[in-house]
Amino acid sequence: MLEQYSGAAIMFLLSMGIACGMIVMTSLLGPKKHFADKMEPFECGESQLVSPHQRFSVKFYLVGVLFVLFDIEAIFFFPWAILFRRLGLFGFVEMLLFILILGVWLLYVWKRGGLDWE
Repeated sequence: MLEQYSGAAIMFLLSMGIACGMIVMTSLLGPKKHFADKMEPFECGESQLVSPHQRFSVKFYLVGVLFVLFDIEAIFFFPWAILFRRLGLFGFVEMLLFILILGVWLLYVWKRGGLDWE
């Protein structure tokens, strides 16, 4: 019964061995340079220019919402393209209506200056 899981167990052990080996080899062979900027919580080795506690611009959130919206639009295109022939004219008109609504909304945001980053 457990024979069917032997391949997965071997792959798991092999991947864990490689991961642990890389961590050990990095700690043994890697450079050990310690300086004050590197020990800060930001951890990139550069001094911070602005406080991390400042607020984000509202435009940042607008761009995030637009990204999610058009990402979902792209997700709707894939099944529509797969079933295009089976859906026929009804599916084509529905997708055109969907694209038209999104296009009008994008034009509205564009005209209102929502995409201008200043």
